[in-house]
Amino acid sequence: MKDAALYLIPTTLGDTPVNQVLPSYNLRITSDLRHFIVENVRTARRFLKQCNPEIDIDSLAFYELNEHTDRHRISAYLKPIRQGESVGIISEAGCPAIADPGADVVAIAQSERIKVVPLVGPSSLLMA
Repeated sequence: MKDAALYLIPTTLGDTPVNQVLPSYNLRITSDLRHFIVENVRTARRFLKQCNPEIDIDSLAFYELNEHTDRHRISAYLKPIRQGESVGIISEAGCPAIADPGADVVAIAQSERIKVVPLVGPSSLLMA
């Protein structure tokens, strides 16, 4: 990846295989990332394994995010971007930052002039 960025990675909304829902571009980006801000580490690991069965899950860094995560900690989660490594954010269902704590991450990233790249995919809010 050329420029470090915060990637908003959508997840599937059901049991449909990821390759039937998400574009191959998303799967490529997701496979290249090594840092992830996630709502739930267990389900994020499962999702990433579905995206790329050969991914070395144990080599990845996961930063847990919920409604109690303070702004200082969120800013620390963005440190890899400041060091030139992109970070992905994964919510539990659909697109991050839409009706979930990911919105705070995006706001902080934008305030720090970090590039934010939303990837195409389902949104639980729009699909409801």
